[in-house]
Amino acid sequence: MNAKVSAAGAKADIGRALRVGVIGAGVMGSNHARVLAGLPGVLLIGIVDPLPEHRTRAIDLVGCRAFESLDQLFAEGIDAVTIAAPTHLHHEIALACIARNIHILVEKPVASTVEEGREIVAAAERAGVTLMVGHVERFNPAVAAIKQAISGEDILSIGITRVGPFPPRMSNVGVVIDLAVHDIDLIRWFTESDIVEVQPQLSSAVAEREDIALLQFRTASGVLAHINTNWLTPFKARNVTVATRGKYVMGDLLTRQVTECFGFKPDGSYSMRHLPVGHDEPLRAELIAFLDAVRGGKLPAVSGDEGVASLEIAIRCLESPARPAASTMRKGPRRVAS
Repeated sequence: MNAKVSAAGAKADIGRALRVGVIGAGVMGSNHARVLAGLPGVLLIGIVDPLPEHRTRAIDLVGCRAFESLDQLFAEGIDAVTIAAPTHLHHEIALACIARNIHILVEKPVASTVEEGREIVAAAERAGVTLMVGHVERFNPAVAAIKQAISGEDILSIGITRVGPFPPRMSNVGVVIDLAVHDIDLIRWFTESDIVEVQPQLSSAVAEREDIALLQFRTASGVLAHINTNWLTPFKARNVTVATRGKYVMGDLLTRQVTECFGFKPDGSYSMRHLPVGHDEPLRAELIAFLDAVRGGKLPAVSGDEGVASLEIAIRCLESPARPAASTMRKGPRRVAS
């Protein structure tokens, strides 16, 4: 982590409640507000959204105040905000908050482009404010159990499946930015190594942007990894497997079951055990980590640099043109030679 946080600029007054706002009252922003409203030592000032229906929903769900503009929220006096607005607005909103010395957690991806992400990171460093990127999957208890199980192990390969039905709310990004960026971050976090090789296979079967992605990676440490993600599966699945020289770890991120295979013998036998997994709500754990960093002037759990690095890999995956879906390439049944 390279983010620098000055103690004078970032350390909040521990003796008083933090005044926090939420920017964006969509599904994610409303959940941010719900969690923040229930945290001790936090005073939720309100949520900002230009759409009246979003503000009404936030008021009904959380019971907090809702503002139409950022300036209205700023006028109330804010220590920190979470930014859950559409990605193309992250850059403008983040810089406006940083200019007012407001600490920020910005939802993934940190920005629309790597350049915008780097500008946000640089501005936060100059101002000495806390900048954390919302890669919430790191706070999934199953992910934490996997991370602990492979700690100190010689990792050989990682496989991640993240699939589900097409989300009606999605309009301006495909599966790589919406889904795979989670797992790009996990690969970098599990291996504690940069991704140096990218081999993407993309397809647009039913959407304008890619809705199928098979992504292969190699890290600087030599780990091979792949991500299988799509919006064509009728049910959600979130699975992680990690092979090391000493064990094989399997995790279901939805059911939060993690299994470890170990003690491999020459005859092919091995032992298996289920690992203990916590029950924390990932978003709650993430927001607590962010606020702890603000209060203590500490480095955040997911730095701005880490968020930009994962975005950069995701964009590299998109540099290859999407391949036509098989259904568009084959108009009729294949002929079988007799």
